[in-house]
Amino acid sequence: MGQFAIGIDGGGTSCRAAVINGTGQVLGTGKAGAANILSDLENSLINIVASARHALTSAGLDPEQVYKLPAVIGTAGANVGSYGKRVEGALPFASSRVVTDATIALQGALGDADGIIGAFGTGSVYNARRDGVSWGIGGWGFVIGDQASGARLGRDLLERALLAHDRVAATSPLTNAIMAEYGNDPERVVEFAHASKPKDFGRYAPIVFDYAGMNDPVAIDIIKTAAKAITESLDALLWPECPSICLLGGLAQAYRPWLDARHKALLAEPKGDVLRGAVELAAKLLRDGKGSWA
Repeated sequence: MGQFAIGIDGGGTSCRAAVINGTGQVLGTGKAGAANILSDLENSLINIVASARHALTSAGLDPEQVYKLPAVIGTAGANVGSYGKRVEGALPFASSRVVTDATIALQGALGDADGIIGAFGTGSVYNARRDGVSWGIGGWGFVIGDQASGARLGRDLLERALLAHDRVAATSPLTNAIMAEYGNDPERVVEFAHASKPKDFGRYAPIVFDYAGMNDPVAIDIIKTAAKAITESLDALLWPECPSICLLGGLAQAYRPWLDARHKALLAEPKGDVLRGAVELAAKLLRDGKGSWA
């Protein structure tokens, strides 16, 4: 398979890539725009390739090597219909293996060990491995899934702001701040919502946590709803002898205080991040052409 390979984390906010050598050492990294293949397939393909080219340049290699190297790409939506195969067929790498973002998150956090992961960024997804067998739940996208994700937090916030504006629900400092951002014009909120991608909603997630820290009742209610979804999802995966639960993604630390006590007791620090998982799977691909994860 050659002496180099590329591992790629196709995230909903940005796409990160790393070039590795035959020993699995990272030689260079690169970054490009969002790679949400469900909501924007064309630009996702552009950003996947761009991140790989940047990584090759960072490694001191010719970016045109994208045509000669194998790559593992983990991205949300790879488990939906033919999207994963469509991405594999459209990419210019010598060979492409497209897996779900949950697959690379699990590998990054646990290596080859057993346990459960929950990943919370622009989207959300869960995966587990028991006795070497992996399975996952969630990751169904922003429109009908991705509970507790950054995008869903932002979407729920805008909904609550509009309900408060219409006096259907109580206002709070947070809803007042959101409406003020849009000149107290609900039509502008609706226009934003209809024109936006998940990452655009996701930018509100840190604001929700900030206001929750100031005891804002709407922010607290939004996060409690999200935490309940996390609890239900972790319970769906949990087994009595489960050794650990790892949380990954940009919102992982923010959610820790809100978790159920049963799950807090099993929390462990991830061995690595999602990109590290893609790198480890790329190393397996480089080593033997097919990993046990395939």
